[in-house]
Amino acid sequence: MAFCLQQLINAAPISALYALLAFGYSISFALTRRPDFTMGALFAFTGQIFIFFTGFGWTALWLTYPAALGFGATVALIYGLLAGGVIGWKITGPLQAHAPTSVIPVSLALMIVLMELVRIAADSRDLWLSPFLNHRSILWDGGGFPVSVTLIQVIEPAFTAVLLAAGALYLSNSAGGRAWRAVADDPFAAELMGINARNVVVVAGLATAVAAAIAGLFASAYYGSMDFGSGLMFGLKVVMIAAIGEQTSPGHCATGAFLFGLAETFFGAYISFEWRDLAMMALLVLLAVTLRRESRS
Repeated sequence: MAFCLQQLINAAPISALYALLAFGYSISFALTRRPDFTMGALFAFTGQIFIFFTGFGWTALWLTYPAALGFGATVALIYGLLAGGVIGWKITGPLQAHAPTSVIPVSLALMIVLMELVRIAADSRDLWLSPFLNHRSILWDGGGFPVSVTLIQVIEPAFTAVLLAAGALYLSNSAGGRAWRAVADDPFAAELMGINARNVVVVAGLATAVAAAIAGLFASAYYGSMDFGSGLMFGLKVVMIAAIGEQTSPGHCATGAFLFGLAETFFGAYISFEWRDLAMMALLVLLAVTLRRESRS
């Protein structure tokens, strides 16, 4: 019982990351109807920029560590949003309109470009954050197995839940949310009703970039490091999770992604950590093939 409770606590941050990424991905996918791995690239890029500028603030600007973290997070969000805006406006946006099948290879190429930019800036060194908010508090000593939690394990899921709730309320009750649903249902009819579908797509892309950037910050803060292999894996898993269910429903995608994070954590804890990624990806492929075939029949 104590071990199971500990795994639930351990799963909360990673499940929240998946949920936030899936929510942001679904906002854009509902409009474009094309899979896109750019979100994984922005996720990894923002996380690495956060680590790089936190180190720069600490060593070059002589900031205190909390101030260096704030400086790194601010710069990383700015870089992430700028990169997402430029990519959406100048690259993936035009491709979606004229050559939609090329979005996947282009998004992978963008990941390589962003990875190389950060690698050159870091002089090919692996950068790590010093641990913070990681003091363990014992919740329950279950038969000699202490169940503990850190502050960061509480803050990240709680903040993510607030973001997801705010996003869902905005999409349900605002004029912008109604415009998003109209363009998602029928962009031509939305244009006839006076809605600028192009602007809605751009704003949705920025919202996706915000979700990816915040998730990248959270992941780097929690794990202390970030690499583009993680960005690729997170992006691929989110695309597969969305493909299983209702890709155009951010709430459904976020819920499915959260449950996937729980399953992934428990698989690694109870069965095999080494085979976790392979097994979970195989499960996603199996579910995608089975459920999508049933939905077509």
